Amino acid sequence: MLSYSDLFEQKLRQLIMEEVDKVLDLISNGLSVGDFAEYKQQVGKIAALRTTLELIDEARMLANQAR
Repeated sequence: MLSYSDLFEQKLRQLIMEEVDKVLDLISNGLSVGDFAEYKQQVGKIAALRTTLELIDEARMLANQAR
């Protein structure tokens, strides 16, 4: 059984990855991209979400070291 923090992290990761997939689908279908500025904004959103995943990994590592 997962602890609350492990379950929270798992669900957060899942939600972030779902959002990345949603934005990737919109970009690949061209539905949300009217011009290059919108494209850059969507790509930036994906980059920010992926950075968030990296920060989650780093936070977990630091928390484990602090124990």
